[in-house]
Amino acid sequence: MIDTNRVQWSSRLTFVMAAVGCAVGLGNIWLFPFLAGANGGGAFVLVYLVAVAILALPILIAELMVGRRGAAGPPRAIAAVARESGRSEAWRWMGVFLGGLGALFALSFYAVAGGWALAYTFKMAAGQLQGVDASQATLAFDVLNGSPGSLLPWSMAFLALTIFISARGLHAGIEKAVKLMMPGLFVMLIGIVIYAAFVGDFGRAAQFLFAPDFGKLDSKTVLAAFGAAFFSVSVGITNMMAYGSYIDRDTKIPGTAGTVVLADTSVALLAGLMIFPLLFQYGLQPTEGPGLVFMTLPIAFGQIPGGMLIGTLFFLLLFFAALTSSIGMLEPPVSLLTDSTKLKRSSAALLSGSIGAVFAILAVLSFNVLSDLHPLDAIATFEGKNFFESFIHLVLNLMMPIGGILISIFAAWIVKAEFSRDELFEGQDTLAYKIWQVLLRFVAPLLLAFVLIDVANS
Repeated sequence: MIDTNRVQWSSRLTFVMAAVGCAVGLGNIWLFPFLAGANGGGAFVLVYLVAVAILALPILIAELMVGRRGAAGPPRAIAAVARESGRSEAWRWMGVFLGGLGALFALSFYAVAGGWALAYTFKMAAGQLQGVDASQATLAFDVLNGSPGSLLPWSMAFLALTIFISARGLHAGIEKAVKLMMPGLFVMLIGIVIYAAFVGDFGRAAQFLFAPDFGKLDSKTVLAAFGAAFFSVSVGITNMMAYGSYIDRDTKIPGTAGTVVLADTSVALLAGLMIFPLLFQYGLQPTEGPGLVFMTLPIAFGQIPGGMLIGTLFFLLLFFAALTSSIGMLEPPVSLLTDSTKLKRSSAALLSGSIGAVFAILAVLSFNVLSDLHPLDAIATFEGKNFFESFIHLVLNLMMPIGGILISIFAAWIVKAEFSRDELFEGQDTLAYKIWQVLLRFVAPLLLAFVLIDVANS
């Protein structure tokens, strides 16, 4: 089944770093802290950990399994595995829908957030955010977003760097980038956590995150935790399936997937231990929503000793996290084009990135000249949302849960058990394999259906 001519990761460690880089991103350092803050802390975290184990991990294993078995980009890999199992190759459209459209829509709002992180890295290093109060921090963020000329160059620079790295290929581009950025990300993250433990209210932060108050646990909190876990591990739009296609036969997928999920979850928890001590120490609220990172944290950085350096490192860390994820998001459409056309990888990366740039430009303009334009207002679930908000809602709340359901059904019901057992457990019908199948066949689709119902009713 394996295409022996397909390029492979140079080592298991390199693949783990790339997969962790794809997973670790805005979901860990941006989404997780503000959702934990808005949903009562410890109770949310506990449900989040359960969701990672019974939802995100099984689907991650499924994506990697299909990618390696098919040894191609998502559409072609899905078609090959379906054909081998005696099923319709029309399943390939799942890969086109998720890995083509979904990944490019995701790239659009990642380009915006990556642009924010890049801009704030330079602003913090230049001392422009030193000593700001709440109104000044809000004004700085509004000014950045207020005109295309302010935000667009940062977002396009972020996207251009993503395209450049992808165009250089697996070894010269993606592997070199993650070997540089992932160790740097972890060093900065742990360093800032240690710093926050000394200058912030670390005890209150730890209690907030790890002492669950079950009185704050309701259906909204549970569904928010499941959605956050799913997005954080970056499953549902076939990024990991594309990376899985480069895995060699000696790599044990279940154990490797467990390592990726453990690292990803650790980053989310460390992000909480990095951010909340500073907020509590200086009387700032952890319920500020998406503005927590760009409007609330600069206030804290302005008050702590060495805040300019720590703030610069924090936004550089966020930039690294966003960039490694965006590289992973570009991989499905790039592999789709190289598999189905005669385009070289560099051309496929440029074409895919250019389409993503069109969506990213619309997302950037949503904060200024197109702020009053709601393109899908006629659809209830998109009512009142601009392009940026629509792209986020489409990917996070619709495409990823739908993709998770489809991938679960495909891996557990369509792929023959003998093939999935061969890929995951060397052909053995182990207890772990049976648990994985039950989670994919019944638990994951049901949980994701509840997430979709909640989205429809909200």
